[in-house]
Amino acid sequence: MPQPFAKADPATVFRLFDRTARTYDLLNDLLSLGLHRLWKRQAVALLQPRPGERIVDLCCGTADLALLLAERVRPRGGVIGVDGSAAALEQARQRAGERPWLPLEFIHGDVLALTLPPGAADGVMMAYGLRNLASAAAGLRAIRRLLRPHGRAVVLDFNRPSHPLWSQAQRSYLRRVVVPVARMLELEAEYTYLERSIATFATGPQQETLARQAGFAVARHHPVAGGLMGLLELHLATAGQS
Repeated sequence: MPQPFAKADPATVFRLFDRTARTYDLLNDLLSLGLHRLWKRQAVALLQPRPGERIVDLCCGTADLALLLAERVRPRGGVIGVDGSAAALEQARQRAGERPWLPLEFIHGDVLALTLPPGAADGVMMAYGLRNLASAAAGLRAIRRLLRPHGRAVVLDFNRPSHPLWSQAQRSYLRRVVVPVARMLELEAEYTYLERSIATFATGPQQETLARQAGFAVARHHPVAGGLMGLLELHLATAGQS
């Protein structure tokens, strides 16, 4: 029987995502009615990747975002996908292999212990990863370290809605839809953690504060889908700085 999700234990997180790798994309489509693809495209639009840039996609999973980003940095650019789940990266490499013209490479590793050099990226993307790290503050510092001067980043994740009705709707959805579907696929433990992880995750304003403490000049949290999701927009320099 799978062990309960342990937020502060990276090894446990990686094992849980190893178990979900083969059904992850299908479940995302079913459980979000395909809307997760819209949210990911909104994240890419906010990051504004340009041809020739180097982008690092942290917690890249099965490469949904890495593939989108790689299309936009061609030619001369490149995307590095990073994830701690070997099974997820296996799926990612298979998907990338179907589009060999895309400038993609993958690294198996912990976001908080990466060997990539400082200033390796023009931009950093992270989707549904910050909440699963041992420390959100450390995750934001890791993003800051990877960026070149004037670099920027976007973090997409679940959000804690401020309105009570939206908060209740989110809890009901997780308990009455997500967990029962996961139970049918014998993945209940992997998806039961969602409600707990969201409940302890930094709010939008708290994420902004943590980002500024990590060294970002600009940190803006944008609620998405009525506040059920959030996009954290980060820049190392304010407009007009040279």
